[in-house]
Amino acid sequence: MSPPLHAFPGIPIPAATFTDHILFIRQVRAGVPGALVKQAIEVLGGNRELFVRLFDTTSANLSRYYRKKLLSRSDSEELLDTLRVYHQARELFGSDAVAREWLDTPVPALAGERPLELFDTFEGRELVRATLRKLEMGEFT
Repeated sequence: MSPPLHAFPGIPIPAATFTDHILFIRQVRAGVPGALVKQAIEVLGGNRELFVRLFDTTSANLSRYYRKKLLSRSDSEELLDTLRVYHQARELFGSDAVAREWLDTPVPALAGERPLELFDTFEGRELVRATLRKLEMGEFT
């Protein structure tokens, strides 16, 4: 069976973008359409507050991002990196539902923080990625 063309239904970003560093960089440089913000919110279970924090905006202004032809390079990177961490969790746990549940549950290895609460910074996403790698290797911290 061949791998899926897109990692997420409704999001026209090639699946390889989330595992290939060069493809990821190229996509960030090209920018992503603002409509992807709304689609990403849906993929992550309707969590608008995550994206309000991610883009350092207000809930009322978040819809302005949906209408942008292309997000800025930094906003594109924030959005794609958030989806990349979610993709890693989904691959590890084997389902969207289990990945979303883990991301929304306090994790002792993250000082009791919910992984999604850490997504608004690169360092937070990196910490969640490292924790997922440890889980994948069988290290239960």
